[in-house]
Amino acid sequence: VPQLTLCSVAAEKVTSLGKDWHRPCLRCEKCNKTLTSGGHAEHDGKPYCNHPCYAALFGPKGFGRGGAESHTFK
Repeated sequence: VPQLTLCSVAAEKVTSLGKDWHRPCLRCEKCNKTLTSGGHAEHDGKPYCNHPCYAALFGPKGFGRGGAESHTFK
């Protein structure tokens, strides 16, 4: 089991964002949720869960923060 320089944990290695991570260390920068390799977004080299964190922080601004909304115009 590899021991990576990012922390002192000896655990299974995953590669994401061009770096090697321990599986439990690959977490969202905002909410700390454990992420899967390739199953998350990235901003400035840091991992974020796609929803809600990345969408809320970096997604389009406006109604529902980029979500689909239904509006009636008169």
